[in-house]
Amino acid sequence: MRTLMVALVATLLAGCAGSAMNEARTQAPYKTLTSDKPEQNVAQCVKFAWEDEAVFGVDAGAYLQPGKKGGSTVYTRSAESFVDLATDASGTTLSYYAKHDDFMAKRRLAALATCL
Repeated sequence: MRTLMVALVATLLAGCAGSAMNEARTQAPYKTLTSDKPEQNVAQCVKFAWEDEAVFGVDAGAYLQPGKKGGSTVYTRSAESFVDLATDASGTTLSYYAKHDDFMAKRRLAALATCL
């Protein structure tokens, strides 16, 4: 029963985050970056970097899911920040979105940049 409740809550949170991400994608990304590393390696690195409690404290949750149009997406709780990763001819393109232009958005961008 607990497993079912956890799965239900995770699904509901993903749905809420999904609508926030879709809305953000109608705007230009906060920052677009490129990497010559494979997309899955960069995605795993970003997820790991965003889960660092020493840097992000109690807000150190990060989730990885398949991207809307291929690739993958790494996002935080409530999709405050997320990055869409896609493979292209030169490697990986990262489109970083942040709900607010604040200290935390810049900190997440800096952590993301260490994965390039």
